Amino acid sequence: MKAVGLTEFGGPEVLRILDLPVPQAGPGEVQIRVRAATVNPVDALMRRGIAHVSDAEPPYVPGMEASGVVEEIGEGTVTDLDVGDRVMAIVVLSGTHGGYAEHVVVPAESVVRIPEGMSDAEAATLPMNGLTARMALDLLELPTGATVAITGAAGGVGGYAVQWAKADGLRVIADAAPKDEQLVKDLGADVVLPRGDVFPELVRKKAPEGVDGLVDTAGIAPTAMRAVRDGGRVASSVRAVAVPEERGITTQYTLVPQYAREHAKLKRLQQLAQDGRMTPRVARTLPAEQAVDAHHLLETGGLKGRIVLTF
Repeated sequence: MKAVGLTEFGGPEVLRILDLPVPQAGPGEVQIRVRAATVNPVDALMRRGIAHVSDAEPPYVPGMEASGVVEEIGEGTVTDLDVGDRVMAIVVLSGTHGGYAEHVVVPAESVVRIPEGMSDAEAATLPMNGLTARMALDLLELPTGATVAITGAAGGVGGYAVQWAKADGLRVIADAAPKDEQLVKDLGADVVLPRGDVFPELVRKKAPEGVDGLVDTAGIAPTAMRAVRDGGRVASSVRAVAVPEERGITTQYTLVPQYAREHAKLKRLQQLAQDGRMTPRVARTLPAEQAVDAHHLLETGGLKGRIVLTF
């Protein structure tokens, strides 16, 4: 099968087309014929040898979320899926094999059907990014009616965090550049404020006692946490940024592989998307053969959504 991977770590140019054996589904697993795989920042970290690389020998195949068609269901697997179903899945790297491939095998709990009317590319952006946002909000443990601040709200994880938070009945104060303000409003944020160092002070004008929690997807928690009340909580999806301990504020980091088998949460994500309450974020689609270009675009930044590779 065709896959996109690497045999040495480095810049986008290390990615190349590989010919690998087709993986077979075992008990409890589903094999998917991949149609689309999302390019995420974590993929660049893997490509550079920083994250999610096992001790297995190369080649390494990135990719933590994908969509496609069920081609095989492992013997004895308990699932409501059938061969031929269009599905989307979160992919936790097993050995060296991620989602940038024509076929991928994942646990049955990591797969759900694609919402009706949604394209393969759109669906591919939902599972990992959506579950990362879900985990961040779960770490905050905020009650209905609480106020949450979200940074990086125009981005992939940040946008899903806004929509999850509204589905949870939270008041959302989000940041955005001027050109993205309407986008973030359309996602459902109650208050949209300018991004940057001034954000915490502006939040305090809207929530004088401070917000109950902060979801930081922009890696600015050390500054943005000034918007959080004493004793509040921070959940960050950027593990490389250390957050100081102060004012009784607790900080936790998302580790989405821990949610890979949270099937009920993935089903809820599917339902919200089906109901139009979770908006897929596709910035651009490229054929798998242009993965190098996709990673260059990823590192250039400024995308309001994700690049998706098609197979």
